[in-house]
Amino acid sequence: VLLVESGGGLVQAGGSLRLSCEVSGGFFSTYHLGWFRQAPGKEREFVAAITRSGDATYAKGRFFISRDNAKNTVYLQIFNLNPDDTAVYYCAAQRQFSETLRIPTDYDYWGQGTQVTVSS
Repeated sequence: VLLVESGGGLVQAGGSLRLSCEVSGGFFSTYHLGWFRQAPGKEREFVAAITRSGDATYAKGRFFISRDNAKNTVYLQIFNLNPDDTAVYYCAAQRQFSETLRIPTDYDYWGQGTQVTVSS
């Protein structure tokens, strides 16, 4: 299973961004999907997740996660970006539902990450 993120880049504070993650080689519609991020010197942290049935959960506001099963793609929209959002953003796929969807080790497959840098 291969996950490939895209859509990162340099953004000014206050702007918005949409990240994409295309999944290939597996059964996309059966996966629960999550987005995590990791800033330099910090641990990987949960951002958002969406179940195979479309239920979403978030760490905080300003994020919106969605999925398109026809395109095997999961999206993460980030609104009102600020410099604290600067991080590498990763998508991940989970075969078996975990109780919270917030724990990185519960995920089976990971992408390589896409860098998001927010300038003030």
